[in-house]
Amino acid sequence: MAKQRPSRTPMPERSPKERIKDFYEVATGYSRADAMAEASRCLQCKKPLCVEGCPVGVDIPGFIQKVKTGDFSAALGVVKEKNSLPAICGRVCPQETQCEAVCVLGRKGEPVAIGRLERFVADAEMGANPPPEAQRVSSPGAVRVAVVGAGPGGLTVASDLALRGFSVSLFEALHAPGGVLRYGIPEFRLPKGILDWETSYVQSLGVELRRNFVVGNTKTLMALMEEGYRAAYIGSGAGSPLFLRIPGENLIGVYAANEFLTRVNLMKAYLFPEYDTPVWVGKRAVVIGGGNVAMDSARTALRLGCEEVIILYRRSKQELPARAEEVERAEEEGIQFYMLTSPLAFEGEDNWVKRIRCQRMELGEPDDSGRRRPIPIPDSEFTVEADTVVIAIGNDPNPLIPKTTPGLETDRRGRILVDPETGQTNLPGVFAGGDVVTGAATVIEAMGAARKAADAIEASL
Repeated sequence: MAKQRPSRTPMPERSPKERIKDFYEVATGYSRADAMAEASRCLQCKKPLCVEGCPVGVDIPGFIQKVKTGDFSAALGVVKEKNSLPAICGRVCPQETQCEAVCVLGRKGEPVAIGRLERFVADAEMGANPPPEAQRVSSPGAVRVAVVGAGPGGLTVASDLALRGFSVSLFEALHAPGGVLRYGIPEFRLPKGILDWETSYVQSLGVELRRNFVVGNTKTLMALMEEGYRAAYIGSGAGSPLFLRIPGENLIGVYAANEFLTRVNLMKAYLFPEYDTPVWVGKRAVVIGGGNVAMDSARTALRLGCEEVIILYRRSKQELPARAEEVERAEEEGIQFYMLTSPLAFEGEDNWVKRIRCQRMELGEPDDSGRRRPIPIPDSEFTVEADTVVIAIGNDPNPLIPKTTPGLETDRRGRILVDPETGQTNLPGVFAGGDVVTGAATVIEAMGAARKAADAIEASL
């Protein structure tokens, strides 16, 4: 009889009643003993499928073996050979659909908690060392590369190329690096201190950070190329929100999710009253959508003081695209889910939203996404009261760079067209990747595209 492997080591978490009162991190992380116990579950497969499941190709068995023996610094070194943002990826990447999804242990039980171990080794370094200092150490005559956008893709391609001896300038439109990591993900999922540490590491490699520089406005991409940059990588993300195009969408109190989350993050409303910049949400907030951004918006509204938060989703719980653990945490915190519900119109008084007219749905045959198509049920309309509404149904790329870069090819939604293996656009020396190419996707997928582009940029130069 085969020996049964130990169960997965639980991740310690703060209680729902405690955590909804603040923006501190929900999961508190593994202890040294927890990490070593979880690492001992790894089978050290000769053909590790987990590596194939990782978009950036981390040597997962290699770093886990180091954790098992207690050599956490060496474990982090193995991770950083492929991933320059491990503390971030360990927190926000959907390992359950990537590396952990193909773990052999998952066939008859629970897969190794790869993401939790990655977070642990990164946090262990941060606990033992001061943040690395920014450097500018490019050698004379180094080939210059411009990177547009300091989000996960831009940070990855910048660090990869800096490590290979290129002189990299990273152009960021806002006042601090991080992109969606800083402005789109709430503090309770990704603390700003963690992000600051990770971005300081990238700058310590010699990457020049140019803040408050809007490529396409401050200067065009082609103007930068004329200044001597031999190649450029566009990693400007997907910051143009999608809307429902239903009546009342322009009422006060109706937000796009990226505006709502950016207001909270940019103005530090998560630190109120230390920072006197509250975001008013009223007593009842309604979030429309079923992805991670919808969960983030709902849980943020709760922490801002809402007495009741509701998520409207037009399919059933089985079709929710959000991570299972984020849905579970939202439920633990008292978020209500109105499934098979679609909004028809927003109704208001004195230009403020007051309620949503909705319709119940049922599921039909699968659509192009592979999920069952929601079909309206006749004569099933009802209303939901709301002081604040957040629309979280996705984003398209900002059109600024394509509009100001003559000849750059895009699709009908404004996504830049590239060679999927290299990130090469139709313009010589210009590469792109991440959400500006795929539309809104995951952090690690943007990083995977960036690593391919870094290889291609090095080869082309």
